[in-house]
Amino acid sequence: MDLVFFGIQGSGKGTQARLLLQNFPFYYFEAGQELRTIIASGTPLGKEVSSYVDQGQLVPFAIIITVMKEAIAKVPASQPILFDGIPRDHDQMVEFNRLMNEFNRSFHCIHFMLPKNEAEQRIAKRAVEQGRIDDADEQKVQKRISWFYEKNMPVIDHYAAQAMVTEIDASQSVEDIQKQLTTITQSFTS
Repeated sequence: MDLVFFGIQGSGKGTQARLLLQNFPFYYFEAGQELRTIIASGTPLGKEVSSYVDQGQLVPFAIIITVMKEAIAKVPASQPILFDGIPRDHDQMVEFNRLMNEFNRSFHCIHFMLPKNEAEQRIAKRAVEQGRIDDADEQKVQKRISWFYEKNMPVIDHYAAQAMVTEIDASQSVEDIQKQLTTITQSFTS
């Protein structure tokens, strides 16, 4: 079974994903990292993606879906995928569900829940410690947080209504979250 990670920026879902990958054979699809890799490639697509990111805008739906479909197609059916950062809105959810059906893959969602003010503090700290330019601009950060509540939460709510979401309190220690996440993951992958 594949997993889909949801959480406000700064909730630690990327950190938890990397820790989980040490013990489980997931193919890791992290939308933000996939896009950063494309930007770094310097290709025409990379320059196009960069133009959106530099303005603090979301990358267009069609680009995200193309990248995701290519990733799913190359992963063997026997290997689970961990999706981090997708689907982000209703349109992506519709296409995500369609692709998962097309590739005959089932999934469960994990929502890392974190209060907005704690997320803002973590993002500011991450900007300094990791030198992440996208986290250093307060206005862009606030725009991304607004998008989370406006666009991501309805997707999470949709899956939750279908009993497809497990919530984790992301304000706990990294270790406590990892223990909880490992137990949840074992229940879906064994």
